[in-house]
Amino acid sequence: MIKPVVLTAVLLGACQGLAWGAEKFDTVAVYLEQTAEDEDSEVTFEAISDTAGLAALKVVAPDERTVIDFKAADSKLGMQHLTLESPEPKNDGRLQADFPAGVYRFTGTSTTGATLQGEAKLTHKLPAVTRILRPRPDEKNVPIAGLQVRWNPVKDATAFVLVIEHEKTHREIRANLLATATTFTIPEGFLSPGLEYKVAVGTVAKDGNRSFTETAFTTADRK
Repeated sequence: MIKPVVLTAVLLGACQGLAWGAEKFDTVAVYLEQTAEDEDSEVTFEAISDTAGLAALKVVAPDERTVIDFKAADSKLGMQHLTLESPEPKNDGRLQADFPAGVYRFTGTSTTGATLQGEAKLTHKLPAVTRILRPRPDEKNVPIAGLQVRWNPVKDATAFVLVIEHEKTHREIRANLLATATTFTIPEGFLSPGLEYKVAVGTVAKDGNRSFTETAFTTADRK
C-alpha cells in the first residue's frame, strides 16, 4: 500500500472532558485507509504536541484495551509528532475487530512532565473510490513533460490525496488537494525517461477515512 504523508493533519476529534490541569494535544487523529487494488486496509494514529516533545503516549480503544503504549525511553527531547500505522491485512474483518469503531482516548506525558489529553473518533465507513482517467492503466510512452493526472470527482469527498512515486529510487510527490480538484500537473523535472511510476489518488471523507486507487505508467525513452 502506498502510504501518503498528509501535508496538513486531519483533526478527527476535538479534545473533550480534559482532566483538571491537563493540556490539549495540538492534534489527535485516527483513521482507516484502504487500497482498492490490493484489497487491504490499515489504521493510522497521529498525535502532535505543539509545546514540548512527548516522553510517552497511551491510546485506549473504545473497548478499554490499550492499543498504543509508546515511550521515548531515555530521550530528553521526546517526540513532538507521532504517526503510527497498523499492519495491512486483507479486508477480512481482522483490522476492524482489533480496532473497533468509537472514541479513542489519547494521553501523553511531555518531557516537562505535563499531561496532555485528547479524543478522536474512528469509523469503519470508507469513502467511494475515484477512477483515474489519465494516465491510463499501465500506459506506455508517457511524455515526461506536461503530464496531467486526471480523475473523477467523488460526491461528499472533503479532500483528495495524490501520490506519485518511483519505487526503486523512492522519489515521490505527495499532495493534499481540495475536494473540487480533478487534475494535477506533474512538475517539470520530476519524471525521467524510460521509468515506471505509480500514481495513487485517495478520496478523503469527513471523518478522515480514505480510499485509494492506483495505477502504473511508463515514461517514454529519451530520443
